[in-house]
This record gives sequence, C-alpha cells and structure tokens, in this order.
Amino acid sequence: MLRILFGEEPYQPHGPIAEAVQAMQAYASALHEVVASGRDRDHKTRTREVMTLGLLASLDELEQSCYASSRFGALVTSRSLEQMPPEERLNYRRYVYFDKNAFIRLFALLDKLGTLLNDALELNTEEFKERFSYFTVLRRMREKQVHLELARPLTELKNSYDKPVVRLRKRRNEEIHNLNSELQDDLIQMHLNLGDEIKLEDVKSQMEDLQSGLDMASASLKLAFVYMEKGITRNPSPTAG
Repeated sequence: MLRILFGEEPYQPHGPIAEAVQAMQAYASALHEVVASGRDRDHKTRTREVMTLGLLASLDELEQSCYASSRFGALVTSRSLEQMPPEERLNYRRYVYFDKNAFIRLFALLDKLGTLLNDALELNTEEFKERFSYFTVLRRMREKQVHLELARPLTELKNSYDKPVVRLRKRRNEEIHNLNSELQDDLIQMHLNLGDEIKLEDVKSQMEDLQSGLDMASASLKLAFVYMEKGITRNPSPTAG
C-alpha cells in the first residue's frame, strides 16, 4: 500500500516475511477446517482464526511502515535539524512519522502474538498478571516448563535480538508514556551542551534497529504458527489450537 508513495508496485512477501505469512495462513486454514466441520462448539477456534488473520494484517502494516521509514530516512543526510534545507526537513518529519508508526506496531504485533499463544496453548498468564506482554507469555512458558519445544527457540531468538529490541522498546515507552522519542536525545544534549547546536539522532542506527525488530517478529511468528498448526494436526479437537 505505502509503496505507491514511491511509485512502486505493491509489496510481495519474500524471505522470512513470506515464511511467516505461509505459517499463519496454514494455521488459519487448519482452524477454518475445524470451524467448518462443526467442531467449534465454544467458538474459541473461530476466535483464534480471526486473531490470526489480524496478525497477518499487522505484519503487513509493520513491513510497510518499516519500508517507508527506511526510504525517507535514507534521504536525511544533515547532522542537525538547523542544517536541513526545507525538502530534507520535510523528509525527516516523514521519516520520524513512519519510524514511530513502525516501532509502536512492532510491540503491538508481538503482544497480539502473546495473547494468541496464551489462549491457544492454555497458559493462563492472566492468572499471574492481568495485563501481560509477549515477553511475559514467553517467561510463563519457561517457568511452567510447558511447550518447551517452542519456548526454547523463541527465547533464543529473543536473546539474539536483545540489544536492538531493548532500544526499540525504550523508544516506544518514551513515545507513549513520556515525550516524543526523537526529542529525548535533544533534551539530554541540551543539558550537557547548553547553547551548542543539537545533533540529529543516529537515523542509520535507528533504521538498523527497526529492521532487526522486523526480522525478529517475522521469525517469531513463523516458529509460533508452525508449532500451533502441528498442534491441531496432533489433536484435532473442538478447541484445537
């Protein structure tokens, strides 16, 4: 959808994103078969199918936001806002918009995945913590020593992307709970170098972090949905999942 901004054709998933999409589609199809056969007496299977379709849309929206952010970010070359000519300043604001959109969507997607995993794998995380994140669900699996065939690779994946994801989560928290994330560094610089020109945040590093977040989310989705789809194959019950 957003590639129209750059005169390009709509995105066709490939690589890790395509693998995640295929895993989600396979799971949604398996759920749909359960529903169509009349075995979804408590409607949980249909709910999981709808949640899966929502995650498919969320992944597409995240990819689009990351792509638009990277395209506009590549047009930012000045060291500070004051040095920017009008067109570059406009592109910088566009970068900031899609960058924020992307890192907020990243954690929204992960939390939706956590909600689905909690339900489908019957983890009952809400008994431990009323409002929980994807990372809480992952910890719950390890602590309960359940579904370790999935928990172990998901945890290894989380750990391998820990540094960029922690930075993204910090920026997300600042944006939502404190102040605009792109102004956080400005505030620090103002305190340290009063009167000096405020340097721009490291756009290149931020774009690399965002790509890492997208890669981590895509790989996590693939692992989770392949595992859940196998669960339906092993146990095609009315509330299989």
